[in-house]
Amino acid sequence: MKKIVIAVASLFAFLGANAEGYQINTLSAKQLGMGHTGTALKLGSESMIFNPGALGFSDKTLDISGSVTGIKADATATYEGVDYKTDNGLSTPLALNVAFKVYDNLQAGVSFYTPYGSGINWTKSWPGSMLNQKVDLKVYNIQPTISWRITEKLSVGVGMMLSWGSVNLDKALIPGAAFDQYAGMPILGNTPAASVNLKGTSHVSLGANVGVLYDINRKWSVGANFRTKMGMKVTSGTATLSYANDQIAGMLSNLPLGYINEANFASEMPCPYVLNVGASFKPDSRWTIAADVTLTGWKAYKNLQITFPELSEILQQNFNQDIPKNYKNSLTYHVGAQYAVTDRADLRLGLMVDTSPVNHDNYNPETPGMTKIEPTVGFSFRPVSQLSIDFAFMYVAGLGVDNAKCSYVDMLTQQPKEFVADYKCHAFAPSIGLSYSF
Repeated sequence: MKKIVIAVASLFAFLGANAEGYQINTLSAKQLGMGHTGTALKLGSESMIFNPGALGFSDKTLDISGSVTGIKADATATYEGVDYKTDNGLSTPLALNVAFKVYDNLQAGVSFYTPYGSGINWTKSWPGSMLNQKVDLKVYNIQPTISWRITEKLSVGVGMMLSWGSVNLDKALIPGAAFDQYAGMPILGNTPAASVNLKGTSHVSLGANVGVLYDINRKWSVGANFRTKMGMKVTSGTATLSYANDQIAGMLSNLPLGYINEANFASEMPCPYVLNVGASFKPDSRWTIAADVTLTGWKAYKNLQITFPELSEILQQNFNQDIPKNYKNSLTYHVGAQYAVTDRADLRLGLMVDTSPVNHDNYNPETPGMTKIEPTVGFSFRPVSQLSIDFAFMYVAGLGVDNAKCSYVDMLTQQPKEFVADYKCHAFAPSIGLSYSF
């Protein structure tokens, strides 16, 4: 039974999908055009996300901003010389910010944004269906913030992050090809004999987003912000089992899959710390140039533990799992520039290089983890001085990964197996935003 449980436990590796494949770098249409820089920039209400310390430099009585991005991502797995493509829908991460003046040197506000969230659909019957068929992950964050400009050149800020999320995963337990080999006749082909859906909602987690911004002089500014590590905990997720048809269910009745159906699971994974440092330079009144470096502490994600608290103690000894992940810390590099064409219009260019934390010897395709090159462009227009309409576009070019491996156990033969494939991915991400202040 324990080998079967090891195979089932691999289902929960999707909780690790918050790595670079799901980390959102589209939290502002305006800043996306500049490579999603912002740590050393004075962005008004948007600074609550990028650097709470910078909000203290705002002189606005009220500042409201928001943006939404449509991400259309596609991935390809090459297995035994054949390409298999995803059939993904459109993901729409968003951010909303409201900030207001308390005193001349004190600002406060609140942000709502999606720091993680995306989806991937490898389709029901691709050869890696025993690793993943479809994933939908959403993480939400509400952040009340306060920022204090201590001197004319220095400001600090802190925000409390309240985060929660939901997951929905489909995965084949017994692929059709494995079942046909077990039955000794072609019955299902590519249709899985048995699949499972996993669904759960995490508890609210608390963290902090702290930042500081310092003006060296009129042209140069430097900043840093730190988002603390949090734990996303699911205590009552539900697994639902399904078969290709009733006949197949009868043929597989000798397997203890029934323990999984409607069973509750509990698990927890770290949302790692994120450290940003940046600098900005204004050579003249029209140009703004910025660069950021982001360190994400994925090294904390060494393993994933899954427990089944409602099962008997004996069954828990077989079903509870400790799955190694062994991620490494990752760096993302941002650079961007803005040029004020007129008093009402700005043009932007940017570039991000997003390195992968994923261990390629333990590679589950719930998110194709690889280093990505991400060029961006943007444009803003102000029909009136208080209102800005912002547009941006990002192209994500994955550099690919070859011979990525993921181990699993064949439920029918009880033998360990390894799925090895080459992966590629790319994405298109247009974004639109509005901001209003006075």
